Amino acid sequence: DRRAVPAIALTTDTSVLTAIGNDYGYDAIFSRQAEAHVDDGDVFIGISTSGDSANVLRAVEVASERGATTIGFTGNDGGELARIADIALTVPSTSTPRIQEGHIAIGHVLCDLAERVL
Repeated sequence: DRRAVPAIALTTDTSVLTAIGNDYGYDAIFSRQAEAHVDDGDVFIGISTSGDSANVLRAVEVASERGATTIGFTGNDGGELARIADIALTVPSTSTPRIQEGHIAIGHVLCDLAERVL
């Protein structure tokens, strides 16, 4: 048993996503949430198969500005996300399903490591 760790997925609250999308545009759906939730010392993971999703890039930039360590899950050549994230985990494939399967595996490994460390 370990202490509770705060973690949220910015993709789960459809009311928030649609409100931000309607008011600020869909490129801001994650960055606005990052402004509200990310603090210095946090870890922020941005996931983009291409590495070039504008909404993910903006959120990673905001998280970085707020002092978070940023990790980018990407595919192919990593795109812009691989260049702006502190740590880039790039699945070297052009196949979207293979990239997403790699991201799932990486996510499971990170969760397992967190469980062991915490």
